[in-house]
Amino acid sequence: MKTTLMAALAAVTLITAVPAAADDYKIDPTHSFVTFTIPHLGYSLLQGRFNTLSGSFSHDPAKPAASTIMVEIDTASIDSNHAERDKHLRGDDFLNVKKYPTATFKSTGFTPKGNGGTLKGKLTLHGVTKSVMIPVTAIGAGKDPWGGYRSGWKGELTLKRADYGISYNLGPAAESVTLGLFIEGIRK
Repeated sequence: MKTTLMAALAAVTLITAVPAAADDYKIDPTHSFVTFTIPHLGYSLLQGRFNTLSGSFSHDPAKPAASTIMVEIDTASIDSNHAERDKHLRGDDFLNVKKYPTATFKSTGFTPKGNGGTLKGKLTLHGVTKSVMIPVTAIGAGKDPWGGYRSGWKGELTLKRADYGISYNLGPAAESVTLGLFIEGIRK
């Protein structure tokens, strides 16, 4: 009896000593988007999006600083709602999708704050990799109607095109582009 009790206590101790693992998510490409906004001649804004992306993230609400994400964007999936402009954007003057078929972001750290925080990581675009910081906010998390569990996040990053070797002259109002990140993941 004493041996059984000791074994049971040892098992409980081992179970409670194992830290809980972070939730791992696969990015849902049909409910996740990377958008872009750039001034057009200083008179208006041009908006569009990349239609194809993939990746994964990990998040533990108890240890948010350990959160990570990796996103890969198919640059040829750019969509500005104008076929001729999209053809130009895919060409050598801008994204050069034949040479650089993907853009990636891989986090290197996360600083939690309130209902979100700041992602630190490496953004690779047009063959150039730079460190960036992206403020992000949790949109929500919970069960879906199909028995799964989802988590959604949004973030925004403004970058200078020339920093990534994209210097086609669009005038001084269009030197920077803002990327909107809307990521929904399905827990694995």
